[in-house]
Amino acid sequence: MEAWDWTLVGKIAWVIFILIWGGIRWRPNVRARRNPIKTSHRSMKERVLLAISFAGLGLLPGIWVFSGFPDRYDHSAHPAVVIFGAILLVLCLVLFRLTHKALGVMWSNTLELRKGHKLITTSVYKRVRHPMYSAFWLWAVAQPFVLANWIAGFSGIVGFGLLYFLRVGDEEKVMEKEFGEEYEIYKQQTKRIIPGIY
Repeated sequence: MEAWDWTLVGKIAWVIFILIWGGIRWRPNVRARRNPIKTSHRSMKERVLLAISFAGLGLLPGIWVFSGFPDRYDHSAHPAVVIFGAILLVLCLVLFRLTHKALGVMWSNTLELRKGHKLITTSVYKRVRHPMYSAFWLWAVAQPFVLANWIAGFSGIVGFGLLYFLRVGDEEKVMEKEFGEEYEIYKQQTKRIIPGIY
């Protein structure tokens, strides 16, 4: 039996992940659009950050996965590394699903508040204020493990990292303005990304 091509295994794992992630996102997106937007904070900064994040998590890796470009930055793929990355991607999908389920029609992929918006503090939101960002961080960190290319692998950390660090403060200000003391108390009881740590 010939040895597995672990570069190919990593690519397949990434493509399967993207397809499942799209499936998880599709239904909540349809449901949320039925719930009218109360206030929108979608600025040019927001659009640019989303585009950068998309480039790092989807576009650049996708180009490499399907075309091999830029192959000059390829490196060898080790089975244990690829398997570890795939496990992180599975954890990411589980967290995405739990987050969407908890948010229901309150979910939005931009800084928007829906009509009748409520502060969600149960399920995965009980100890972490931004579990959706936690899931994206898992994705970004997993990508270099499953994709044996320095650019395709690390583009997610750079792209999503920029979005996270330049957006999370704005998002919390929107929530503070909308929910006031309720959000302040919630902030004191939770961490941003990692339960009990950060």
